Amino acid sequence: MNEVIKTSQISKIYQMGSEVIKALQSITITINRGEYVAFMGPSGSGKSTLMNIIGCLDTPSDGTYILNNNDVSDLTENELAEIRNKEIGFVFQTFNLLPRASSLENVSLPLVYAGYSKSEREEIAHQTLASVGLGDRAMHKPNELSGGQRQRVAIARALVNKPSIILADEPTGNLDTKTSYDIMDLFHILHEKGNTIIMVTHEDDIAHYAHRIIRLRDGLIESDTINENVRKTEKMGEATN
Repeated sequence: MNEVIKTSQISKIYQMGSEVIKALQSITITINRGEYVAFMGPSGSGKSTLMNIIGCLDTPSDGTYILNNNDVSDLTENELAEIRNKEIGFVFQTFNLLPRASSLENVSLPLVYAGYSKSEREEIAHQTLASVGLGDRAMHKPNELSGGQRQRVAIARALVNKPSIILADEPTGNLDTKTSYDIMDLFHILHEKGNTIIMVTHEDDIAHYAHRIIRLRDGLIESDTINENVRKTEKMGEATN
């Protein structure tokens, strides 16, 4: 496996008036292509800050971050935006779908910025929706879909550019238990297909779907362990709901 993410001694410091907050302190991690990793930690542990840096939504105060062999530590806002669109697929707790747009239009959006023609966008978006079990919901708007279906649309949007990483921030936070497990089944399938998945969660049962768990506390890595007991559901692999 080759490295897709490598951070070396990255720190993040915020100045709040006279107070200096060390959100991250000398974080060094390597994540290989095809890994399935969960970041865990209590509120204020630094997991969201680390996610934002890995997702190119923020830059470190110190240290280096190599994403897919590119040093992104000191890029401009425009350069970071380009990297985000090409290399990273985001899945958010709140779905972040355009309410007046169809599933197809929501999934197609990253392809607009990537310069695809309308017919190309529609074909790729249709294929991607079908891959998450929503081929028959292409023309439905978010308010016509269940919570689980909305998250599947968000996952399809994350996949559509074939990114280096799928970054999922509390992907089951707004879902009931059964739907959460359905969504985690889908992440399992995506990982089996070779996708690199990094998930931020505060829920132990959700984190245990990942194959590696990195726990943070007070801006430091508390532990980085292989998950020997990867959680599976009874209907693993079924694309339902």
